[in-house]
Amino acid sequence: MPVTLTLTFTAIASGIIYIWAAYAGSQMQRYLFKPLTTTLILALALLLPAPVSPLYRGLIAIGILFSLSGDIFLMLPGNSPFIWGLVSFLAAHLFYSAGYVSRSGFALHWLIVLPFVVYGMVLLSLLLPYTGAVRVPVILYAIVLIVMGWQATEMWWALRDLPALLAMIGALLFIASDSLLALDKFRAPLPQRDLLVMGAYYSALLLIAWSVHLPVNNA
Repeated sequence: MPVTLTLTFTAIASGIIYIWAAYAGSQMQRYLFKPLTTTLILALALLLPAPVSPLYRGLIAIGILFSLSGDIFLMLPGNSPFIWGLVSFLAAHLFYSAGYVSRSGFALHWLIVLPFVVYGMVLLSLLLPYTGAVRVPVILYAIVLIVMGWQATEMWWALRDLPALLAMIGALLFIASDSLLALDKFRAPLPQRDLLVMGAYYSALLLIAWSVHLPVNNA
């Protein structure tokens, strides 16, 4: 898989350059490397051989495409682009969730869902007093985000294969990244925000993209 490995390492390099640019680079470098990294990860998801299923690949690829749209909106100043970025990532998580359900079906195990519910309630309790006019979108987004992580975990619990494990870890990293971003925006600036948020975000996307591929020994 020389092409997909090249895309993987190129995406990692591009993500590192973006994080560096967020601290020391120009605005043009940030505007270039942020969407470029996500575009490379989208190409990876589309080109990986031996997908677990064509439907799963398609749903994950559409999710990454919406994440790319969200990346672009969140680079722009103001509340309106922020809302559109929120909508883009909300759509992305719906497609990721649909992908997970396409593999293992919708499942509900209380021991799996309860930690996600508790986490979501704690996160919203920290955010809502500071969200103002975007209170309702933030609540909806948090619910969809938590469902995405929950269904990724349910998929791993049902299948116990490598693609499901990668998707679950990716989903948990996505929750961590979005939580840090929300706390930074609504509560207080976080030290090393770009390193923490974007490092977790790009790691999440890469793992979710690689969850498309079914290794030979799992086929």
